[in-house]
Amino acid sequence: MTEIATSDRSMPRAALAVAGLFGVLLAIAVALWGYYGTAVFTEMILAGLAACF
Repeated sequence: MTEIATSDRSMPRAALAVAGLFGVLLAIAVALWGYYGTAVFTEMILAGLAACF
């Protein structure tokens, strides 16, 4: 019997989408850090985490 290999391209697209989202979030974090400075940025992150929990 001959088996035909099929390729599933949905996984690489999903991985690319996750990597793109991570890159965008990282770029936003770096931009906010540069704009507000280290201390204010850290306090904003900690306040946001405290609000979630």
